[in-house]
Parts: sequence; structure tokens; C-alpha cells
Amino acid sequence: MKVLQVGVLSIWLSGLLFIALNFYATRNLTIFNSDRINHNHFNHSGPKIAIFTAPAPFIGSIGSSQSLAMRSWLGLSPQITVLLFTQHPSAVAFARDFGSRLMVEPNIDFTFLGTPFFHSMMARAWAFTSDIYVLIDPDTILLPDFIFMLNRAYKINRDWLLVASSHNVSRFPFYLSDDGKQWLTKDGRRVRTHEFQEILDQSQQGNLCEGKMLMAWNSGELPLNNGVFPPFLFGKGTHNPWVISEALLCELRFVFDASLTVSSFSLNDPVHWSNQFGRVSHVTDAEKRNWEYVGNSHLGALYGSSSFHEINSSCLAKVMNCYGKYNFVNMAKNTVFPVIHERPFTWKEKFFHSSSLKKTMACVDDTEASNRRLDCSLTDQLKTSAPLDYPFPLESLLSVVADKNRTVVLAVAGYSYKDMLMSWVCRLRLLRVTNFVVCALDHETYQFSILQGLPVFNDPSAPSNISFNDCHFGTKCFQRVTKVKSRIVLQILKLGYNVLLSDVDVYWFRNPLPLLYSFGLSVLAAQSDEHNRTGPINLPRRLNSGFYFARSNNLTIAAMEKVVKHAATSGLSEQPSFYDTLCGEGGSNRVGDNKCVEPETNLTVHFLDRKLFPNGAYLDLWLKKNVKGACAKIGCLVLHNNWISGRLKKLERQVLSGLWEYDITTRMCIQSWHKTKLMS
Repeated sequence: MKVLQVGVLSIWLSGLLFIALNFYATRNLTIFNSDRINHNHFNHSGPKIAIFTAPAPFIGSIGSSQSLAMRSWLGLSPQITVLLFTQHPSAVAFARDFGSRLMVEPNIDFTFLGTPFFHSMMARAWAFTSDIYVLIDPDTILLPDFIFMLNRAYKINRDWLLVASSHNVSRFPFYLSDDGKQWLTKDGRRVRTHEFQEILDQSQQGNLCEGKMLMAWNSGELPLNNGVFPPFLFGKGTHNPWVISEALLCELRFVFDASLTVSSFSLNDPVHWSNQFGRVSHVTDAEKRNWEYVGNSHLGALYGSSSFHEINSSCLAKVMNCYGKYNFVNMAKNTVFPVIHERPFTWKEKFFHSSSLKKTMACVDDTEASNRRLDCSLTDQLKTSAPLDYPFPLESLLSVVADKNRTVVLAVAGYSYKDMLMSWVCRLRLLRVTNFVVCALDHETYQFSILQGLPVFNDPSAPSNISFNDCHFGTKCFQRVTKVKSRIVLQILKLGYNVLLSDVDVYWFRNPLPLLYSFGLSVLAAQSDEHNRTGPINLPRRLNSGFYFARSNNLTIAAMEKVVKHAATSGLSEQPSFYDTLCGEGGSNRVGDNKCVEPETNLTVHFLDRKLFPNGAYLDLWLKKNVKGACAKIGCLVLHNNWISGRLKKLERQVLSGLWEYDITTRMCIQSWHKTKLMS
């Protein structure tokens, strides 16, 4: 009987031990523990994941690399949605094959070369409904351990930010199955885990200060940083370390480096994708890089110098996989924290049993010693750079921005009008008018415009003593500034481009160029400044030189030369010179109620219909309770914010009327932000 009891007890204990061992083995099974793991294990549950990126055009080898990468993302889980920030039509064509899982978003802020602004992308990302957000380079390929890591991170009971550097792979002999869920060899065999690892072991992994990386964060209540994001350019290498640094300093989120546990890589390509934004032009790649990298360098120095002080990536907790267990390791604090996803995560040191602790610490030491290259000083990214140089000559800019009719829209602005300039730019962007160029009257406006991604050039002959608040109509400052405009217009006409000169206080309801093209080749079309509701609109000195369209031909060039010459010897602004030269003093060259003909050149000046092109006094439109509605009734194409004295009064009137398009706090176009909120 005793023998029988001992036997039964042994069997019972053996069963319990077997169950315990089986539970332990199952609990610690990881994605890389077996080549036979089911890829679809992670596909049918888990958090919703939104992946954001800004691709180059889907053309050639770059397009193929991006296509492969995005298929690898979508194949990881049906819970993944991809959003592409681009204005290029090739992205729309690519997205058609993926339905609602891949969307194209053009309604963010871009530079004139087509590079998206990082802060605008981040604002759109936060407005998108998801559990986890991921920002990644468009050609970075992801392997299944990425989803495994996100599933674990999602159960952390705290707001977090995950960062991971990517490998740079020169050889990748595998391809994706048609459904994007399996990596296959050339003979159709499924790729085993160790084969992936062999490729990665032979590659070079970047660090968090240089090269490509991805960032992921959960949809918690806490932001990534205090304040707003600077207007960095996506893909230019500065925003990544800035975000890491800000997140560490703010201490709002738990920040950790998952480079050792997330397998991501991109294929080597002789032409880096981030330099392929924008339009085809005569501007060299070197000039494009200089323009945008210099701008990003200054943003780093301007917004991040204090933030990056003595911040080092070794401050980050790293995720390491030791013996099938994932641990957060902080070498700076000499601590190890297990990732326990069965119960809420607490930021307290977890004490192991002595043998387990020794094994884990030995693994951590070995792994850390072999990955010292991941540590780098973030301060090096933000060294103070030299003043912004002049990278583009005017002719190069014109070749980039001009439309198919060789027409450009010209704005001339000084620093006191920088916010109104940006509101004007935002409005044109919303109307899909991209053929504009900015003439900066001072160095401050020039630097500001570069940092805002505008096609800008300096006028070396512009007056240097421009008043910030006292440069309105009638002042000496105003007279000096206006004479710059006709000189620049003449210069552009001589380069073979048509010019629509528009002051930045002209609000565009619709693109007026289709109508302006309908006038003859020998016609200069200009806004009338006449305020009386009835009677001729071409009365003496009623030509408004703040909005006119001039074609590039010998006739117009000869007439503009006369205007510039007259203005150079006048003690008034250029506006009287326009009228007195083209329409004759006292209106001697008037024809009918809305035209003039300059007798020597035979150029016709057409005064534009004021219902379509009203000035600031016509019909008292600015005094209406609903300015937009009043303009819509008469069919306004544009509305000039003139006939008011003082910059601040002009600014107040435009903002209060609702005809303001730029948010100076977020440094974003307001209409883009509204569209972002509506789409979400």
C-alpha cells in the first residue's frame, strides 16, 4: 500500500512538474526561438497601428525599394494602416492596390522642392485615430519581431516612446510572397530566422544620431515634448535626435531604444531617397541638398541648442533579449527591468533570484560590449552653423517654380510682413498655386523664408533701413520699398518669364491666372485703385502697382524699362510712375473707362474689373460682417487689403475677417490643419 501511495504521489508530482515546465516554455517563447513559428500568430489581434512616412516618387529603383518596404509593413498585421505624405501622383497610383489600408495625404505643408515638414506630419499623425503611431523612412523594411515588440510595449502601463536604428544592407536575396506575409528564397522556400540574422550580422547598423531610424509611441494623453515642434524637414537627419532629446528632458514619457530587438533595414542605393523629393528641374541635387540641409542645420541650432546640452543616447533604456526574456536595461543607472506584460508595468527595479540575475547581467554585459556603436552624443548634431548663404541664383529658382506657360507669381516682402507673407503662401498652397517666388528685402526675411521652405532670393539693391512698423502707404520707407518691385519684375521679364506681381496683403479666393491669360500678348492687366462705385476706373493715378500681370515680350519689357527709369528719379512711390508713364500724366493716354495705351510701345494697360479684383475701398467689403460671403456674391477672385494705414491695423483687419491662413504658434498653414482634423 505504501509503495502504491508513493507511486501515485510520484506520478502526481511529475504531472505538476511537466505542466509547470510546459507553461514556462510557452510563456518565454519569442519570435526568434523557432523557425517554425507561425507568422500569422500576430496578425489577428493586438493594437491598431498607424505607420506614417513621406515617400519619394514611386519611380525607378527608389520606387521599387519603397514598394517592397511598404508591402513588408502591411504584411505584418491587418491592424496596420499606412499613411503617405506626398503630393506626387505616382503615390496615388501605388495606393490603389491596397484599398483603405494605404492612404495618401497631400494636405500638409511642403517646401517648394516638395519635401514635407516634419512638424506638419506629426500634427497629422496625432490627429489620426490609432493605438500606436510609427514614423519611419519609406524604404525601411520591417521583420515580424517589430510587431512582437509593439504588442509587448502596448501593454506597458505608461506613455512611452520607442526608437530603433536601422541596418544598411547591401545584399538581400529574398522576396515577399504575393500576400506580403512570407519572405521566400529564390526557389520558393520560406526564409528561416537564422538566414535573416546572417544578413543583418553582415550589415552595418546605424545609431540614433545618424542614419535611419524609426519612432513609435502609444496614443496616451501626454505629448512627446513641451511646446511645439520646430519646422524641420523630414528625412534631413535633424528631427530624430531632437525628438529623443526633448522626450528625455521633458520626462513625460518612458523613452527606450529597441534597436537590439527590432529588425529593420534598408537596401543600399547610390542615390539617397531623401534627395528625390520635388519637381524635375535644372537645379542640381547638390544645390537642393545645400538649400534644405543648411536650413535644417539652422533650425537645430535655433530650437535645440539648449535641449541637446549633455544629452547622450546612453541615457536611454535599451530593450535586450536575454535567454528568451525581454528586459529594459539602463547602463547609466546600472539597472535592469524585466518587461512584464502579464500585469501592469511599474517603473521599479525588479529583483531576480541570484542565479537568474547573474545570467541576465552577463548577457547584458556581453550585448552592450558588442553594441557600443549605438551610443553617440546628440550634441554633435546641433553645432552652430555659418549664416545662411545664397544657394540659388534667381534664374535657377525660376526654372524650378515656373508653370508650363513660363509664368511666376512674385511677392516682395520685408521682415515686418513675414507673417502676412506666410498667410499669403498658405493660401496659394491651398489653391494648388506652386509657381510663386519670394524676393526678400532684408537678410532676416531671407533666412526666415529658407526655414519655411520658400523659394526665396535676395535683392542686393533693396533698401537696408526698412522700418518694422512704419513702412505703410505714404511713408518714405514705403516709397523706397515699392521701387524694388518694378526693378525685379523687369529683371524676371528679361529672363523670359511672365510675372504676376501680387502684394502679400492680396487675399486670393481663386487662382486668377486662367482669366489673366485671356488678355492679349500686348496687354498689361492691373488692378484699379478707384474707390468710387461708378464712373471710369482708369482715372489719374488709379493704377495699383500691387497687383498686375505682365507678359515677357519686347513690348512689355520696353514699357517696364520706362516705368523703372521714371521711378528712379521720382520722390514718390513707384505707383504714380506706373500711371504717369503708361497712361500719361493726367490720363492723356486713356482709352475708354478701363484702358490706357502707351504711345511709344503701343502697350495696352487693362484695368481689371473691380468685382473680380476689388481694392480695399470698393463696396466697403472689409467692413462687411461676413467678408467671404460678400465677396462670394460678387465673384471676387482676389481682395486687396489696402486703403488702410498701418501694418498692425491691416493685420488686425485681415485676421478678424477670417481671411488669415497661417498659425504662428504651430508654424503651420491653418487650412492644412483644419483638413487634418476633419479627415481624422
